[in-house]
Parts: sequence; C-alpha cells; structure tokens
Amino acid sequence: MALMFFASTDLMSSAHTSRFIIPILRWFDPGMSWPTMMRAQLLIRKAAHVTEYIILTGLLFRALRWSIDSFWRRAAVALVPALIFAPVDEFHQSFVPSRTASPIDVLIDYSGAALGIIICSVIHFCLTRKEQSIE
Repeated sequence: MALMFFASTDLMSSAHTSRFIIPILRWFDPGMSWPTMMRAQLLIRKAAHVTEYIILTGLLFRALRWSIDSFWRRAAVALVPALIFAPVDEFHQSFVPSRTASPIDVLIDYSGAALGIIICSVIHFCLTRKEQSIE
C-alpha cells in the first residue's frame, strides 16, 4: 500500500509515465498516430490500477491463510482494505497538482480488487480439489 501511495504522487503522473510508455509504443509501432498513443497510454495506466489492486488483494488473502479458516471470510477481510484504500488514494491524488482524482478510478480499483479475489478463489478451489483427490 505504501508503494501504491507513492505511485499516486507526481512521479507516476501521466506526464512522467509517458516518458517511457510512448517510446515503447513507438518501438512496437513507429507509425502509430499521436491520438492512438494517448489512448494506449491511458489504457496501460488503467490496467496498472487493476493490476495493483489484484496484487494487493492477493497478498492480503495469502497473508490471512493461517489466521482465518473460512474462505469467504478471508476473502471479505482481504477485500475490505482495498475497498477503503481506493477512495483514500484518490483523495490523496486530489492534492497533487499533476494528478486528478476520479470516481471512475475508484471503480477501476474496485474491479481490480474483485478480480483479485476471483483469481484467489479459482486458485484456492483448484488447490483444495487437488488435495482432496490425493487423499
């Protein structure tokens, strides 16, 4: 969460991330138009939101494996910090001049957190089914 908070500063603003995203996009397609590059950069940045919340909920879910036996309780407890942190992080961004706070970003973060729980559930149920077939 500290890394996510750091990423909400000016250092990871669109202006700064374009310094490495745009050259990579140009490398893949030198003839890509500027509007297309801007849309691709936006999609990459929003995918980063989803990815960081998938990782957050996955790490929280895993950290709770020894303390909470019930899968659904563990999933709920892992999801709550992500659901609280997303709007707090957007609020933090509202104080950074080069960043914008957006309720859409909170929804994107929430979808990443939910996707993280879905991924954890698939892995969990595959592993428990494998363990049951061994016994």
